[in-house]
Amino acid sequence: MKVAVVVGNPKPQSRTAHIAMSLVEQIFGPVDSELIELSSHADKLFSWPSDEMAALNQRVAESNIAVFASPTYKATYTGLLKAFLDRYPANGLRGVVALPVMTGADASHSLAPTTTLIPLLLELGAVVPTAGLYFNTAQYQKIAPLIAERVSEARGHLEALRPVLDAVGPMPAPSNSGEEHSA
Repeated sequence: MKVAVVVGNPKPQSRTAHIAMSLVEQIFGPVDSELIELSSHADKLFSWPSDEMAALNQRVAESNIAVFASPTYKATYTGLLKAFLDRYPANGLRGVVALPVMTGADASHSLAPTTTLIPLLLELGAVVPTAGLYFNTAQYQKIAPLIAERVSEARGHLEALRPVLDAVGPMPAPSNSGEEHSA
């Protein structure tokens, strides 16, 4: 399983990045994960075309899981994350399970990941199995139990999908015949 952790914090090695990576480690255990700090690519985010950014977008789109993490700026995610996600075409994240994570200075923006980030991820075709995960950075000194609580919630949402996937079984490969089938 491949996991991409995309962090839209303008500050490298941020609390947001730490929280996102901790979530991945605690939810999925040891997995092949890549931390992508958009602050390291800020000079290329608005360059069109950009081979570097195209490759970065491709790696995220080829991941099984993508965590999109951002501090809350003006009640939403950062411009860095928005610029990165704007590089995808419609359904550019189809087949990727996305976990939206945001941090903020207090609880007043706790709905931001659900009301602002999830709609964008769904528009891009990602599967979003959880509500937005929000962390109050004012409580950063005792963040471990808060992460554990969110991990439990996220694992519960993911585990609820198991019976559905078992009932559906393996999906047939899409037909390339170009013919439309009616029910």
